[in-house]
Amino acid sequence: MDIPIRSIFSAVANNETFVYVTKRLLQGLLTLLLASILCFLIIELAPGNYLDTLKQNPVISPERIEELRQQFGLDRPWYEQYGRWLIQVVTQGNFGQSFAYQRSVSSLLWERMGNTLLISLSSLMVTWAIAIPLGIVGAVHQNQWIDRVLRILSYIGQGFPSFITALILLIGAQNLSPWLPVGGMTSVHHSDLNPLGQCLDVLWHMILPTIALSITSFAGLQRITRGELLDVLRQDYIQTARAKGLSENRVIYIHALRNAVNPLITLLGFEFAGLLSGAFIAEFFFNWPGLGRLIYSAVLAKDIYLVMASLMMGATLLIVGNLMADLLLKVVDPRIKLENIN
Repeated sequence: MDIPIRSIFSAVANNETFVYVTKRLLQGLLTLLLASILCFLIIELAPGNYLDTLKQNPVISPERIEELRQQFGLDRPWYEQYGRWLIQVVTQGNFGQSFAYQRSVSSLLWERMGNTLLISLSSLMVTWAIAIPLGIVGAVHQNQWIDRVLRILSYIGQGFPSFITALILLIGAQNLSPWLPVGGMTSVHHSDLNPLGQCLDVLWHMILPTIALSITSFAGLQRITRGELLDVLRQDYIQTARAKGLSENRVIYIHALRNAVNPLITLLGFEFAGLLSGAFIAEFFFNWPGLGRLIYSAVLAKDIYLVMASLMMGATLLIVGNLMADLLLKVVDPRIKLENIN
């Protein structure tokens, strides 16, 4: 029994994917450590702290302020505060206590994470489902009227800042009310609905935030898809495939698109990292109870541990997203060697 087990461990250790994933995860842990030190130091270098706002309240006595300072550990040097926080995270998975909410940071983030993921993932699906087909249409009909129209739309979409798009949609919703929801995640009568009605109510409120998040991303992705596909369609092997009598659809969707998709997969890794942080504008304008508004208020209040946890969550998603993109590239194009991906 000993020999097969050794051979299995040897095969796993020599497996290219296993070695690559292990190496990237170790690099990711080091990156998270350095990023946490830098973020904590920057937060501490900023003037003031959470207690500065409380000092302006005449009801709160200086003695109570001092008690809170000791309770939160703000009377200690920054490196001691950071050390205690890091030990808690590593040994207990505890990201500390929020100063403002007097609750654990993990429970606060977990409570809002689902809401942000809901509109972020819906936006991601809508963006990719629309942008990639339109990018293909633009490349196939290069310089024809439909390509010109799509390019104009993409320029307009990229030229509009997200907050302007959200503001226009909000004004439109106010004029079309009650056909479109003005804001929030649910209606006033949400609790009186049956489970199906509650799901439909949430989906109805998701329409405008999803559109607001999708427009800018859709415009950029459409242009990238068009450009990459045009570059592949000019390659010699595409001309050879056409010369062999293959149908145009087979040439485009089997040969060309498969080779044009690699940069899009890399882009998907970065978009995955921005799922939790990219929804702030939509959450702010449409009063959506997500992470963006929570983190924004934490930054303003200098709620250190809540800010640190959100930054670490974003950094972790960036590392995981890039790793997933690299593995997907390997699946889509077996010629790619993981060891050659930087």
